[in-house]
Amino acid sequence: MMKVRDITQFLEKWAPLSLQESYDNAGLLLGQADWECTGVLCCLDVTEEVLMEAKNKHCNLIVAHHPLIFGGLKRINGSQATERIVIEAIKNEIAIYAIHTNLDNVLDGVNGKIASLLGLKNCRVLLPLSQSLKKLITYVQVDHLEKVRTALFEAGAGHVGNYSECSFSSVGEGTFKGGLGTQPFVGEPGLLHKEKEVKLEVVLQATHASAVLGALHAAHPYEVVAYDLLALDNANVQIGSGLLGHLPEPVAEAAFLKSLSTIFKAPLVRHSKSLGKMIETVAVCGGAGQFLIKNALNAGAQAFITADLKYHDFFLADDRILLADVGHFESEQFTMDLLLEHLAEKFPTFAVLKTSVSTNPVNYLWHK
Repeated sequence: MMKVRDITQFLEKWAPLSLQESYDNAGLLLGQADWECTGVLCCLDVTEEVLMEAKNKHCNLIVAHHPLIFGGLKRINGSQATERIVIEAIKNEIAIYAIHTNLDNVLDGVNGKIASLLGLKNCRVLLPLSQSLKKLITYVQVDHLEKVRTALFEAGAGHVGNYSECSFSSVGEGTFKGGLGTQPFVGEPGLLHKEKEVKLEVVLQATHASAVLGALHAAHPYEVVAYDLLALDNANVQIGSGLLGHLPEPVAEAAFLKSLSTIFKAPLVRHSKSLGKMIETVAVCGGAGQFLIKNALNAGAQAFITADLKYHDFFLADDRILLADVGHFESEQFTMDLLLEHLAEKFPTFAVLKTSVSTNPVNYLWHK
């Protein structure tokens, strides 16, 4: 029997809630984790039409990119859409889950999907998240080194950039004396013991700390495990805002802009002044990415694709970069496919659907 928590725990392992921005409201917004789940409907926005679709298709869990409840609700009397959705969702026992900026901040999240559609290669995070890495230092008997190290790797430690199973070890001598009632793995209680040990060091994401420490205690032979868990100032190149990548070959600006219109199904692509440059290094940020313009410039991007740019934002191009605003919905629409792909792969025999409702609130009037 599938529970709502089975879905949400998988999503939070992929994009931990701790990675959401301080202003965000990701997570299970409505419903209970122990509800039996009859099906999942993936969407960008939760609207009344989407809720009705979930009900008609017997999906009692909606997974949305944008949170339905963003600011506080002071009353729930059905006077506006959010209130009506909350009322109907509760009446029909439909849970609503949001996976927003935490999904923006993982390498294979929203921006990773955009990068793959553009064909970008050798991608890296444009603005790496700081203070999200830790270093674990522990001491283990020589004969148990590989068992402990393997356990730490399997729990998620040892990733540095695109490298995995990274560690450092050095041999030394450990000393300890067990007190009354202890049962040391080596040595005798009450006697000073000297043991040839290995100092083992691994880096890990802060979000993996609990799992890694659990693996350490499970695999380590000692009754009391000595370790240090230190916060690092190093930027985490696997987590953060935006992505930077390279096209397989340079493309002229006009052709590049035309391809954006096609890929994003964008009826209008607003852009800064054409510079006559070839485009090869491209920065992307789904949704509102104005805050990353300087980062894209400093990274040497010839183009930056994002949304929600204001009039004065285009001046920040400074005749050095092509800024392309494809629209908010247009830039994030593929998040629904991303969610569908990951959930369907994890739960291949379970009903996971993508909404057929277009929730784009922006319409265009063409006048010739």
